[in-house]
Amino acid sequence: MAMAVAQHRESSSGSNINKHLDNGKYVRYTAEQVEALERVYAECPKPSSLRRQQLIRECPILSNIEPKQIKVWFQNRRCRDKQKTEASRLQTVNRKLNAMNKLLMEENDRLQKQVSQLVNENGYMKQQLHTVNASTNDASCDSVVTTPPHSLKDANNPAGLLSIAEGTLKEFLSKATGTAVDWVQMPGMKPGPDSVGIFAISQSCSGVAARACGLVSLEPTKIAEILKDRPSWFRDCRNVEVFTMFRAGNGGTIELIYTQMFAPTTLAPARDFWTLRYTTTLENGSLVVCERSLSGSGAGPNAAAAAQFVRAEMLPSGYLIRSCEGGGSIVHIVDHLNLEAWSVPEVLRPLYESSKVVAQKMTIAALHYIRQIAQETSGEVVYGPGRQPAVLRTFSQRLSRGFNDAINGFNDDGWSIMNCDGAEDVIIAINSNKSLNSTPNAVNALPLLGGVLCAKASMLIQNVSPAVLVRFLREHRSEWADFNVDAYSAVSLKAGSYAYPGMRPTRFTGSQIIMPLGHTIEHEELLEVVRLEGHSFAEDNAFLSRDIHLLQLCSGIDENAVGGCSELLFAPINEMFPDDAPLLPSGFRVIPLDTKSSDTQDSLATNRTLDLTSSLEPGPATNHIAVDAPSCPNIRSVLTIAFQFPFDSNLEDNVANMAHQYVRSVISSVQRIAIAISPSGLIPAVGPKQSPSSPEALTLAHWICRSYSYHLGAELLRPEPAVGDSLLKNLWQHQDAILCCSLKVRLQCYQKI
Repeated sequence: MAMAVAQHRESSSGSNINKHLDNGKYVRYTAEQVEALERVYAECPKPSSLRRQQLIRECPILSNIEPKQIKVWFQNRRCRDKQKTEASRLQTVNRKLNAMNKLLMEENDRLQKQVSQLVNENGYMKQQLHTVNASTNDASCDSVVTTPPHSLKDANNPAGLLSIAEGTLKEFLSKATGTAVDWVQMPGMKPGPDSVGIFAISQSCSGVAARACGLVSLEPTKIAEILKDRPSWFRDCRNVEVFTMFRAGNGGTIELIYTQMFAPTTLAPARDFWTLRYTTTLENGSLVVCERSLSGSGAGPNAAAAAQFVRAEMLPSGYLIRSCEGGGSIVHIVDHLNLEAWSVPEVLRPLYESSKVVAQKMTIAALHYIRQIAQETSGEVVYGPGRQPAVLRTFSQRLSRGFNDAINGFNDDGWSIMNCDGAEDVIIAINSNKSLNSTPNAVNALPLLGGVLCAKASMLIQNVSPAVLVRFLREHRSEWADFNVDAYSAVSLKAGSYAYPGMRPTRFTGSQIIMPLGHTIEHEELLEVVRLEGHSFAEDNAFLSRDIHLLQLCSGIDENAVGGCSELLFAPINEMFPDDAPLLPSGFRVIPLDTKSSDTQDSLATNRTLDLTSSLEPGPATNHIAVDAPSCPNIRSVLTIAFQFPFDSNLEDNVANMAHQYVRSVISSVQRIAIAISPSGLIPAVGPKQSPSSPEALTLAHWICRSYSYHLGAELLRPEPAVGDSLLKNLWQHQDAILCCSLKVRLQCYQKI
């Protein structure tokens, strides 16, 4: 067997020489030959045999080289490119590992200091216990740096502000890199080479605090610019307004800022902050942005604008950003808040007293966002054609902000309460000044003759994981949604024509197609387009498609996330929606209340398999569970629902009644779903019990009846209406056999025998 050896060298003058051993002879490539081959390689790295022969015919300078030798040259060239790519990747990984190693070493040093401090405190406490005449008021060496709030009197002059800023900087650094706060590792987030960063929450300190540090492939100034724009990454931030800004004597910048935050539910008021923000550079070149509250409830805007807010306190917080060797930055983030939990109902206080919630909503979200921007900038994240990452982020932000606007219903946005149902706390709010466009002069401007109406409610649900519930609502829309209501909103937004729902009855085929648009790097959020397939009831329009398209944002469906909420937000759109398409978001938000047990949520909800046939059979409960059903913790969550509808002034009352009834229906459906998918609802009870109707079984029965009626033109069951258990019972006890062919959960064909 003949052996061939190829060697490629590159001289300092730029000429390339490749030697190939063929039949005992070396072949040298001239600079002109290499240049010609490089041009072809740039167009086609792997040319075919015919292309190589054509190359020899078209280039006289290659006439003395055999096709086999040219083939080997291209193989070597591809190998060299592959080696360069791999070397570059390994260098990048090495830089990241070095930076992460440095970060972990710093964290280890901080923990050692904390251990030393605790040992000293322990010795001090032992000494005090053995001292009989010790004063009972001796300090107990609290682990948190606490300082009295600064009054507005100190903030009336630049010297006073600079003094406050320097004190804020010192306290912030002691939290970010020191032992001022007793930090503990965030449950479920272990640091490592593949982790996003290091996350910690406070333990036994005033207020709630969270800390994060990680490596980001951006320059410090760019990171500071992004993090200062809090509404872009913090979904609960309504507005940030800078009232005063001036240069400090040391080259830093001092700002007086008023910040408004959305309330997560309809059961609690929103929060606002009046803070001082200090931006400066340390002696080691690190960039620092720190912030703290200034005292005085009347500070900030006029009292009328802040009437709907409860003034909260921001303890020294901020960002420490420093460059690392090889590019990128190491970022330390600290959020320390006092959210005034006394002002909310007792059942909601865990939301305002949990460091895990602050970590998920602010600290971790900030680090994830700047990492997302970094990966998009470097080209590591690739989305579908035609949509830039910035556009998709804007759609996500608009959906979230529109939903928060509907939940809070601020007066200065034009919202007013129409009525409130005392039985189920369904609130009807109306806004005649609502704008649905992302820009004031949008090309696709939508004229609203009446305004926007919102029906919203909040309720407590138990024994069901928020992630499981939202995932079910996303995948089984027909279980709770009314296709005609969706059609009304879609038609109103598409053409500006308002019609009462039901004037054009449409049959929903039960099929929904989810088309992904993009997702965040950690898959915390999924942006997608949902197509609902529908057809007209009228025979002359039977084949006319009445599909509906929804832009949908799904987040928090990871059951391992601790302290985070789960959301399903959607808005009707045109199938060719432009970048400035009008959006009117509606949806669900589920927030866990018992955050202490959220990291031990029962996993049976996703591991159990229901036998749909057994749920159709009458008699005692015989649900078959694929695994044993141990006891699960009592999970409590608050569910907030908000649906928005455009309307014409002539149809205001009709739309209000429809919205009220629709939200009542959705609440009833969600309660039924929550009971059906809860672990306790799947555990067989002792003694005879009527089999509960699972959502999957009801969906199966509805789809069989609708498909039979649509394709055969006759009703499968008797004319009298049958719903719920009666529908299942009539279908199961039908005198004829019914064959149902299915694939996974999508029904493909039905046949009556």
